[in-house]
This record gives sequence, C-alpha cells and structure tokens, in this order.
Amino acid sequence: MKQWMTAKIKHAGLYAEALGKWIALGGLIGAFGGLVGSVFYLGVARATMIRETHSWISFLLPLGGLFIVWLYRVTKMAGKGTNDIIESVHFGSEVPIMLVPVIFIATIVTHLFGGSAGREGAALQIGGGIGYHVGSFFRLDDKDLRIATLCGMSGVFSALFGTPLTATVFALEVVSVGVLYYVGLIPCMTSAMVAYLVSLLMGVPPTRFTVLVPALEPRSMLLVVLLGAACGFVSILFCQALHQTERLLKKTVKNAYLQVTVGAAGVILLMLLAGNTDYNGAGLRTILAAFGGSAPTWGWLWKILFTALTIGCGFKGGEVVPAFFIGATFGCVAGGFLGLPAGFCAAVGLIAVFCGAVNCPIASIFLSIELFGADGLLYFAAACCISYVVSGYSGLYSSQTILYSKLKAKFINVHTK
Repeated sequence: MKQWMTAKIKHAGLYAEALGKWIALGGLIGAFGGLVGSVFYLGVARATMIRETHSWISFLLPLGGLFIVWLYRVTKMAGKGTNDIIESVHFGSEVPIMLVPVIFIATIVTHLFGGSAGREGAALQIGGGIGYHVGSFFRLDDKDLRIATLCGMSGVFSALFGTPLTATVFALEVVSVGVLYYVGLIPCMTSAMVAYLVSLLMGVPPTRFTVLVPALEPRSMLLVVLLGAACGFVSILFCQALHQTERLLKKTVKNAYLQVTVGAAGVILLMLLAGNTDYNGAGLRTILAAFGGSAPTWGWLWKILFTALTIGCGFKGGEVVPAFFIGATFGCVAGGFLGLPAGFCAAVGLIAVFCGAVNCPIASIFLSIELFGADGLLYFAAACCISYVVSGYSGLYSSQTILYSKLKAKFINVHTK
C-alpha cells in the first residue's frame, strides 16, 4: 500500500512539475513576445502612416527591395522564412536568432515603401525565434524546444492581432493539419494570454469589427455555404498566384537584386493601372469599408496581383492580412449577388479565405468569434468547413503537412502546394 501511494504521489508530482514549468516558460516567452510584437506593431503602424502621408514614397519601392535583399545577404539569412519555423517544429532544426531582427526590419521596410504584405509572417518568425532561443537558454530537450517554438508563435500572433484563442489554436494547428499538439495547449495559451495583456498595456488595440448578422434560417445558411465554397476557390487562386509568381521570377531572373527590382517595378505599374494606393500595404481601410458594405468589384483580384508580386519578388511580411483583404472585398461584392448583407458577407469572406489559405478550420472558427463575436458562429463555422474542403491541398506554407485526407479518414502525410 505504501509503495502504491508513493508511486501515485510521484506520478502526480510529474504533472505538477510539467504544469509549473510550462506556465513559467509560457509566461516568460509570452512576455518577450508581447513586448517585441507590440513594438513591431507600432513600427509597422508608423511606417504605414508615413507612407500614407507622403504617397510618393511608394515610387521608391525598388530601393526598399534592394535594401531587403542586401540585409538578408549580409546577415546570411537569405532564403529563411516562415517555412523554416514550421520545419523547426517538425524536425527540431535550429532557428537562427538573427532571423528575428532581420524579419522585423524587412517587414517595416516593406510597409514603409508600399509593398502589399501583412504582418503575420513576421509574427511567426519573430515568435518562433524568441520561443526557440528562450528554450535553448533553459536547455530544454528537443521535444520541449519544439513546444517553446510554438509558444513564441502564439505569443507574437496574439500580440499583433489581439486574438489569444486564435493564436493558441493556430500555432498548434498550422504545423500538421489533422493533428493538434495538445501537449502545447497550456504553454501556448499561457504565452498568448500574457502577450495579449502586454500588448494592451503598450497601447496596441485588439482587432475587432462589428457586422450585422442575419437571422439563422435555411436559405441564408445555404447562401453562406455557397459563399464559403467560392472563397475556397479564391484561396486556391491566391496561394497559386503567390507560389507561381515566386517560381517564375526565380526561374527567369536569377539575380536576387534584379529580381526584387523587377517585382517592385511591377507593383508600381499595377499601382498606376489601379489609379490609387489602396492595394499597397495591408489595406485595412479597404477592409473596414467592405464591412460597411462598400468594396471595389475587382478589388480582391487586384490585391492578389499586388501581393503575389510583392512577396514573390523578395519583399517580406505576411500573407494573412492580404488574405483578409481579399476575402472581405470578395465577400462584400458576392453579398450583392446573393442578396445577403454585404458587410456580413465581407466578414464571412474574410474568415473563409483565411481558412482555405492556411488550412486551419478550428483556428478560423475561433478567429470569427474573436473578430466578430459569437452571433454568427454557425454561419462562420459552415463557411470555414466548406472552404477547408474545397481548397484542397493548396496552402500558403510549403512546409505545412496535411496528415489526413480531406475526403476520407485516410492518413496521407502530404505537403501543401
């Protein structure tokens, strides 16, 4: 009996030790991530304000691109990005600490000069780098080091968007679609919550929107499902445009400096053809207008072209906020054809295109709640589910693996394409 009690106490002690360790480490990583993420958010906001005040800066985009290529070469970070963070979780590979300041600076430069990009790519890279090196400092073993990397990803994502629940699930879901690393729930949640609180203390406003949700009834649900399917196809178009543009530029223009110059010139040409700068940067004003029921008919397609050229030629940032723009404007326009409130359809489009692009349906459902509230939860969930299936095996991140088929209960273990 005494031996049995001793074993039980020892077993309980292991749980208490693990819980204490990950609450402490998650909190520490979240504090660092929240601090760096908040400074990064404020830096991007400042760069955007400067560009919008002095619109001529966008014509200097090639100079910004040349600086970014030089920065990555001189720091030996060329070719490093979000895929390397995902591979670190998959295989335990090292995340170079230099990636953190380099992606920080490069993303701000991209926004300053008008490249069409978001900020979550930087969030995942900065966060992953912070988590990995905090874990290394405390001499965590290989498996724990991967969880620490996920903590950093969730922390900085939470700080930037003010969505701790989404950040937690996204970090766990994005690496291997079909399997959630449940051991990371407490560490990532702790990191995301602490980072969120730090961001609030530093004056970073959480991302929240208000839209009018129609009453739940069969006809509206059917139309939302149709919109979700259409958004799945739009997400495929977006992902393929990004990947194919990057491959084409690398194949036809071998020199990285010339490559970024050609891409930047293409963005400037698109800007002149579009007749405005609404598609430069993140485009948050256009997203807000879409929620108000107003969006340019082909705005979503313009944004795909702008972003594909920007990211494909070597500028840095992220693809998620452009996906928000594309989904919101497409949904707003589609709402007019479907007979549903345009602002509501913009919200559904934002969530559904995001879901199709990142292959994270659970995180997308949480995102809908944190951005728009729970009133339209069933609508958003239906749109996410259908977009996830329709998008097939396309995705923003080539290192992301889809472990189980979207069509049947079958283990496939394939990379997104």
